[in-house]
Amino acid sequence: MELLDYLRRQFTYDAWANREVLAALNASRSSESRGFRLLGHILSAERLWLDRIKSQPQSLPVWPELTIERCGQEMEKTAKLWNEYLAQLSTVQLSEKIRYRNSKGEDLTSSGQDILTHVLLHSAYHRGQIASQMRTEGKDPAYTDFIHATRQGLIE
Repeated sequence: MELLDYLRRQFTYDAWANREVLAALNASRSSESRGFRLLGHILSAERLWLDRIKSQPQSLPVWPELTIERCGQEMEKTAKLWNEYLAQLSTVQLSEKIRYRNSKGEDLTSSGQDILTHVLLHSAYHRGQIASQMRTEGKDPAYTDFIHATRQGLIE
């Protein structure tokens, strides 16, 4: 599998996993929990990195206060924007350096591939925190393991 196809598949998984977490939080009535705040952060960070890649102003604060409805809307919008970006992305662009300013105001440079990898790992990290938080609250977290998604045919 070509690297670009691999990354596109990973972003398909990421969007699916985010939807599963939102559904689990909604079903458990956890909209006031730390888990819901972490999900808002995941969505904001995914959008933030896309804004940085495109040299656009930041769309959302790093830790937004999103209602469950707005969270769902942002989730759909962000997944669509990532799909559009990934559809036009070339292998050459993956190795190109992208200049951006981080949340501390520091000017930095990273390759496109490193940024995409970071987005995926950052989201998975926080989904794990959400699962842990839900278990602590005595609630059932979403089952977002990658292998589960592939075995069930939830992503291709």
